[in-house]
Amino acid sequence: MPKLSDTMTEGVVAEWHKKIGDTVKSGDLLADIETDKATMEFESYQEGTLLYIGVEKGKTAPVDAILAIVGKQGEDISALLASTTNKPAEASAPAAATPEPKKEEPATKQETPQKEEPAKAQPAPALQASTANQPSTPVPAVDSTGRFKISPLAKKMAGDKNINLSFIRGTGDGGRVIKRDVENYQGGGVSTAMLEESYKDEPVSQMRKTIARRLVESKFSAPHFYLTMEIEMDEMIKARESINQVIVSGKISFNDLVIKGVATALRAHPKVNASWRGDFIRYSNHIHIGMAVAVEDGLLVPVIRFADSKTLSQISTEAKDFAQKAKSKKLQPADWEGNTFTISNLGMFGIDSFTAIINPPDACIMAIGGIHETPVVKDGKIVPGHVMKVTMSCDHRAVDGATGSAFLQTFKQLMENPVILLGMQSI
Repeated sequence: MPKLSDTMTEGVVAEWHKKIGDTVKSGDLLADIETDKATMEFESYQEGTLLYIGVEKGKTAPVDAILAIVGKQGEDISALLASTTNKPAEASAPAAATPEPKKEEPATKQETPQKEEPAKAQPAPALQASTANQPSTPVPAVDSTGRFKISPLAKKMAGDKNINLSFIRGTGDGGRVIKRDVENYQGGGVSTAMLEESYKDEPVSQMRKTIARRLVESKFSAPHFYLTMEIEMDEMIKARESINQVIVSGKISFNDLVIKGVATALRAHPKVNASWRGDFIRYSNHIHIGMAVAVEDGLLVPVIRFADSKTLSQISTEAKDFAQKAKSKKLQPADWEGNTFTISNLGMFGIDSFTAIINPPDACIMAIGGIHETPVVKDGKIVPGHVMKVTMSCDHRAVDGATGSAFLQTFKQLMENPVILLGMQSI
């Protein structure tokens, strides 16, 4: 099992691209490995025949455990296996001299790569008696482990249509739910599954494990304090509309403007562009902005490097590219390393304000809320306005309240007067 990132301690095999008995050449794609931050392609650096698979698809193994053995066809690897302390519980058997015949996998394994415990529920005896004579009630097709028998396509269709699988009677082999069953489902019916207590345990992904560990370390090792400020965004809204009318490709988002504003303010307040290092505080001369991106398993933080020296269009292009790579798990280690300040924006999800946990090694992280219309006082009159709340979490060991407040004042001035921000550099 290769070490594919600096924080990786174990990996999950997301997919095998070779099977036992296949010929392997140097450079061939051998497997997809899920790390704590991304799913990465693993190429073979050996040539020969795939004799042994040490970690099945969906299983976890620590770094340096036996992932696979490549050698000469028919080679005896029993001594090698006996001499190693790595004996994964789910390992495949060694290959014979000839390739193993192709076996059809059960339907449930194709769609559930990670082992799940069956739903642990027992209907009450009275309920069993009351439904025993109702053959028209749909009965979910489940296998011996308690999982639904359903084809991947039917599962996706049911999810898109928001249909409870318990309601669908399968007409495929062994009661398996297939495409036509979902297409022909007309709704209605009462399922006894709705009246049962049940749950599903899902294994924790590598990404979620790392997020949990790092956040606990940050929250309980760095003394957090929080600074919140309201920023009037009327002028910035007008400026963004004007910019997007003249640029040739792409659109500038409010997040792009925030990144640019933060980077510019950091150049004026280098004491905030800091990290606590135990015996010393490091003040970085370069400004690398980490932007938190929500993905299915948690959160990734790709880094826009030298953000203060880039135009809005460059920031926008990079941010969109990173967001797409993060969601498709295509980010590389170099993409998420080296941040000196982090931004977390939940405004697009309708959140007005929130506090974020510092992303080590940064000393600060800024939480961006949504822009909402509210009454504001201008020239002694109450008028409609648009306000955005920001909250900066600071590591008190490296950044004091006065230092953080001065930074926020500059950021506020830049956002409320976009002519200053945009006049410093071309779009």
